[in-house]
Amino acid sequence: MKAAVCRAFGAPLVIEELRLDPPARGEVRVDVAACAICHSDIHYVEGAWGGRLPAVYGHEAAGIVESVGADVEGVRPGDRVVVSLIRTCGRCFFCTRGEGYLCETEFPIDARGRLHTTHGEPVHVAMNTGAFAEQVVVDVSQLAVVPDYMPLDVASLLACGVITGLGAVVSTAEVPVGSSVVVIGTGGVGLNSVQGALISGAQPIVALDLSPAKLEAAAAFGATHTLDPAACDPVAELRALTGGRGADYVFVTVGSTEAVEQGLGLLRSGGTLVVVGLPPSGATFGVVAVDFAYEGQRILGSNMGSTRLGIAVPALVDLYHRGRLKLDELISARFPLEEINEAIAAAGDGSTLRNVIVFERE
Repeated sequence: MKAAVCRAFGAPLVIEELRLDPPARGEVRVDVAACAICHSDIHYVEGAWGGRLPAVYGHEAAGIVESVGADVEGVRPGDRVVVSLIRTCGRCFFCTRGEGYLCETEFPIDARGRLHTTHGEPVHVAMNTGAFAEQVVVDVSQLAVVPDYMPLDVASLLACGVITGLGAVVSTAEVPVGSSVVVIGTGGVGLNSVQGALISGAQPIVALDLSPAKLEAAAAFGATHTLDPAACDPVAELRALTGGRGADYVFVTVGSTEAVEQGLGLLRSGGTLVVVGLPPSGATFGVVAVDFAYEGQRILGSNMGSTRLGIAVPALVDLYHRGRLKLDELISARFPLEEINEAIAAAGDGSTLRNVIVFERE
């Protein structure tokens, strides 16, 4: 099988022939049809969070089940599936409390490894997925079956960006109807936080971004107001929209500690800040502790939108089918695997939402 291999942080990915072991107990092999390029992949490739090399990245995928290992239930060869990095054992402390996205179990698939060069060199499968490749072997818990009418390039978006952004609003924060919401950063994840706010009945929904193109997209996805913080005073603008108080909820969907601190300044007394984007390792942000306590504010971290994959994906597919969830509009361009470096470079031009690597499967 062909895969895009990272052998040095910051260097172009190299297309190589790799050997993928067959699925073992509880595992599934999937023919990848599409894998969207998440900015987390780009940050990993650039070395922002360290990691092992050589590695295959890519974690926002969809495809068709090729084969299954022993004791696999719920999927069978030929099924169309979303492939996510969320992996759950169903038995640990977190899984038994409905927080499977925090699963603490070490899986046999990690210790054994299943991806190698043709010379036997082990290749790291990044984020439990490694989907910048023609095939993946993953734990069955990483899959959600989708109906035949769901295009697989569109379905791939449900593996990370959509569930992370929308889930932060509807699952992590559980935003009530009528709440005022600010979304900082309106890329692929932030637009889905905007959609989550719209679905939750929030009012107003205010989007902040430096890119005019992304602010225009935010308005199309449901933002009632858009602000460029370089061209206005967002605090003053927001207070004018909220009776002088500030926002009930602020979602920071970019990996910037400066954006987190900006978000704190937009909160009302008693408001909630939700950190969705992942800053580089070791990055910190400051809080004036006495003000934070006195104002009765909250800060929540949102890991993968607090998503339970088997519940969230069918619900999102239904919303998409009924025209209540925009997915097609998130795809900026499609590229073959051989052009993955061009796809990654294009993702940094300020206007791209999601570039998708596509394989000829359908």
